Amino acid sequence: MDYAKLGFRAGLEIHQQLATHKLFCKCPSQLTEEYSSIFERILRPVQSELGEIDRAAVEEAKRGKKFVYLASPSSCLVEADEEPPHAANDEAIDIALTIALMLKADIVDEIHFMRKIVIDGSNTTGFQRTALIAVNGKVDDVAIETICLEEDAARKIGEEGKKVKYALDRLGIPLIEIATAPTITSPEKARRVAEKIGLILRATKKVKRGIGTIRQDVNVSIKGGNRVEIKGVQELNDIPKILENEVKRQIELIEVMKELKKRGVNEGIIEKAKIEDVSDVFRNTECKFIKKALKENSVVLALKLDGFSGVIGGIKYKEHRLGREFAMHAKKRGGGIVHSDELPNYGISSDEVEAVKKKLGCRQRDAFILSVGEKRIAEKCLEAVIERAKQALHGVPKEVRRALPDGLTEYMRPMPTAARMYPETDVPPIRVSKRKIEQLRKKLPEYPEKKVGRMAKQYGISMEEAKQLVYSGRDDIFEEFARKYVGYERVVARILLHVVAEAIKQGFDEAIVIEKMPPVLNGLRKGLFAKEAVENLILHLVKNPENTLEDAMKECGIKRMGEEEIRQMIRKIVEERMDFVKERGERAISPLMGVVMKELRGKVDGAMVNKILREEIKKALGQ
Repeated sequence: MDYAKLGFRAGLEIHQQLATHKLFCKCPSQLTEEYSSIFERILRPVQSELGEIDRAAVEEAKRGKKFVYLASPSSCLVEADEEPPHAANDEAIDIALTIALMLKADIVDEIHFMRKIVIDGSNTTGFQRTALIAVNGKVDDVAIETICLEEDAARKIGEEGKKVKYALDRLGIPLIEIATAPTITSPEKARRVAEKIGLILRATKKVKRGIGTIRQDVNVSIKGGNRVEIKGVQELNDIPKILENEVKRQIELIEVMKELKKRGVNEGIIEKAKIEDVSDVFRNTECKFIKKALKENSVVLALKLDGFSGVIGGIKYKEHRLGREFAMHAKKRGGGIVHSDELPNYGISSDEVEAVKKKLGCRQRDAFILSVGEKRIAEKCLEAVIERAKQALHGVPKEVRRALPDGLTEYMRPMPTAARMYPETDVPPIRVSKRKIEQLRKKLPEYPEKKVGRMAKQYGISMEEAKQLVYSGRDDIFEEFARKYVGYERVVARILLHVVAEAIKQGFDEAIVIEKMPPVLNGLRKGLFAKEAVENLILHLVKNPENTLEDAMKECGIKRMGEEEIRQMIRKIVEERMDFVKERGERAISPLMGVVMKELRGKVDGAMVNKILREEIKKALGQ
């Protein structure tokens, strides 16, 4: 795709949990599956200080959800919103200020917490507390517009009908939000910028690691489209795919708009559309879900959309068809739909399709939508389709969407407005002194790219190894071992990059590998075995933690060999291949190294083998 020609613009919002206790209480920031109490809430939208109500909150309220909260043994009354928030976490503020300095941002003089209305149940209060920390930062050539400190939401653990369950263990964990300017010009660049910000965050060593501790939201638009926010991108490598799919979706919706305008469809025509009961058409249907619904006294309702035939099923990108948008909006109202562009299908016959068209008075260019179920729910689903059909006349609606594992997205809610924000009256302003900033500036962590270069030079490892150590967050543990085991820095790097990965692949924790490193490295330093044996020995000890190093060496068949014993074995291999040695001369060294190391791997250092092999070949050639 030519993203420049399409007018592609994207911005990022990086949300990263901080490694400290909760933002407005002393509760630990740890997830748990233990719950000690339970309570329920219903949340409603409230007016902002200007008397306005946020449209996203209004739509959420229409869903009529009840929220069930599970409190862990360490939860307190602040999390349940039964007690005012305590003073803001000083350590979290310092971490946020440190990150702002690393991003070269302008820090505010005074931190003011605000309330951001959120009534999807993820906050017991019905709002999220958030504060602006800094503005005007930069990463590479992309501006950082804002850096905020806020509290993370409760953890959704299930949904059944109108009840949604949340665990309070995640609620209130300090979260830094970094928002870039919408100047990113391609999906791949968005991935690179997100990676760079992530590295700076991890360089502080004050952020949480693991699944769910960092989330990327992306804002994207193209020329003729609109800004769409996509929430919950978990993996960096998913960013390009998700953005590419959103571009295709916006192109599809722009094509739909053009076609509908060409056909003369307008909002007035859509608003006149009537919902009709067509259950009688399906009395003898072979469609299983309709047959089941009718037996349960449900109904089949239909909606005619003038001028929509051939448009709902997709014009340019079928996977981003308008019909999928209709289905998402219907799902938010508790039901589902099928449309005429995909029929006959699902057991619905061509005769039934024609009968519905006849009953609705459909012309050649008209489409229809069916919703099956309880009458009240089916009506709501088709009303949602009417609203979405009107939006289709204007191309791409401003909205918030959720990232899906397959790289597609689904509708969540309309784009929130400024009406969702109002002042937090329970948390006093926090003054940020120049002295505080200077103290933090003196202790700033090393920038990742500088650390990569320094580590490669200082420890004699490759730039790629240094980069992988820094990117994986194992740089500190590497330096700790490298200082202790001078001369074995590359062995340490290999353990942390390859042995750890293999252990994790086999289902073991990284911590146990690090625990088993000292005895193995001590044995290597004493010359008990060659560095080639390190990987096998550590993996053996990881799998058999009760074993000693001596046990591991015995069970792995690794024993110390003297130089004369090694020389005799190599001499024998050379003599057995004399014709090859005479033919190749010293060029025989490389292939014979493979033969020798197959016999001696782990027992002897490769450098010693190479030295002795070279000497024995020269002797055999009479040199």
